[in-house]
Amino acid sequence: MNERPLRVLMLAAEMVPFAKTGGLADVLGALPKALRGLGHDVRVCLPRYGFIDKTRFGLRRVLEPFPVPMNSGTEVAEILMTELDRGVIVYFVENAKFYDREGIYMYPDDADRFIFLCRAGLEMLRRLAWPPDIIHCHDWHTALVPNWLVTIYRDDPFFAGTATVYTVHNLAYQGVFGHRVLEIAGLARYEFEAPAGLAPKHQINFMGRGLFYADVINTVSPTYASEILTPEYGEGFDWLLRERRDRLYGILNGIDYEVFNPATDPHIAAHYSAADPTPKRIDKEALQAEAGLPVTAETPLIGMIARLSDQKGFDLLAQIADPLLQNLEFQLVVLGTGDEHYHRLLSDLQRRYPTRVKVFLTFNAPLAQRIYAGTDMFLMPSRFEPCGLGQMIAMRYGSVPIVRRTGGLADTVQEYKPECGTGTGFTFGPYDGLALLTALVKALANYAHREAWGALLRRGMSMDFSWQASAEKYIDLYRRALAGRRQPVAPAEFDEVPG
Repeated sequence: MNERPLRVLMLAAEMVPFAKTGGLADVLGALPKALRGLGHDVRVCLPRYGFIDKTRFGLRRVLEPFPVPMNSGTEVAEILMTELDRGVIVYFVENAKFYDREGIYMYPDDADRFIFLCRAGLEMLRRLAWPPDIIHCHDWHTALVPNWLVTIYRDDPFFAGTATVYTVHNLAYQGVFGHRVLEIAGLARYEFEAPAGLAPKHQINFMGRGLFYADVINTVSPTYASEILTPEYGEGFDWLLRERRDRLYGILNGIDYEVFNPATDPHIAAHYSAADPTPKRIDKEALQAEAGLPVTAETPLIGMIARLSDQKGFDLLAQIADPLLQNLEFQLVVLGTGDEHYHRLLSDLQRRYPTRVKVFLTFNAPLAQRIYAGTDMFLMPSRFEPCGLGQMIAMRYGSVPIVRRTGGLADTVQEYKPECGTGTGFTFGPYDGLALLTALVKALANYAHREAWGALLRRGMSMDFSWQASAEKYIDLYRRALAGRRQPVAPAEFDEVPG
């Protein structure tokens, strides 16, 4: 059957190349392009933060200022737009009161800021005369939209054919605010429609409302979609997700192969490919020199690029760092910022092992590319990982991943079996220091077998983690959301949560 192209509006707090704090921005930068390449009209709406330069990105006004309902009154929005590769249109909601700042999150009025983004986005659509088939909401910042469409907008003919898809990038970040948020959002008179348990008394949980009201929910990997049905990973919402498991799916994120390509990357010292990874040794030498470490091909070089937090496994690394460095020969380069405790711990390791450890307490995208290209191994010992992009980028650049078997890490890294010549990396299961140590010892031992290691490296580089297959699954998901709007959705044939 030749089905018509879809109209999709994505609402999000961040998107490359405009604003980024994490993987959410990468997804918004790549998925719309992939969907557009499949012939669908996909547009994005996000805030015009103060640091987003209008001239640099060619932003132009497309609507005159208009009032947006807020807190029994109105606030004024302006809409700017630009166009990216493949004709992806990006709209920016402009309001100096909410967005003329140098950061994205962590402000006292974050609830108001993202309520305004979403309400302005919906009102914008009417003024553009562009009714979407799907409004695709990302994380807690946009989670009230499904709630609005079945309350405030339920009798609005403009949205009569619109379904909602709600993507959970990380269930741990939920957007919890005081009860007055309902008045700001215009939802106070509909409060009786929400079930008990979405938030503690006198609080409102944005994430919970997205999970309850969306036509379809998805997470960013199949394994994470299964994990969040359990109390261990469900962050207090496993009960709700189990109730709505017929609408819950897992679709693995991809990576943008136009950005992450060692054959063309402008930030690395030498270009290479799976067909000929030999020049990668030049990137290793360049990274060792940049990090102030001894330049040696024989010493394994391990990289980490992550937020410095317990979630990313730095508590495990802290347990084993000294015995690891005292007994095994390798170098370690870490890039990231986060908890001050880990800033001090890693800085202390660097001080005590200056020829073995280098820590960059910052985020620097070109340096991240050089770490992927210059390292032999890439470490991700996460407590939980909804998808993870680092392990996929690492394999693309020939850096063999060492990961814990959780979430998207379990879906993308297959355990290396030298006797069979299969697998793409090294994995461990239990979340403890000994399990991590065992995986590292195994990886370092196998590094000595240069011919087999070369085959392992090339196998990882040959994996396909592009957005093409995932984009096709999103189109299927959108059509399921439309077909199952306000009625149960049949379980998917792909990546469904086991029941």
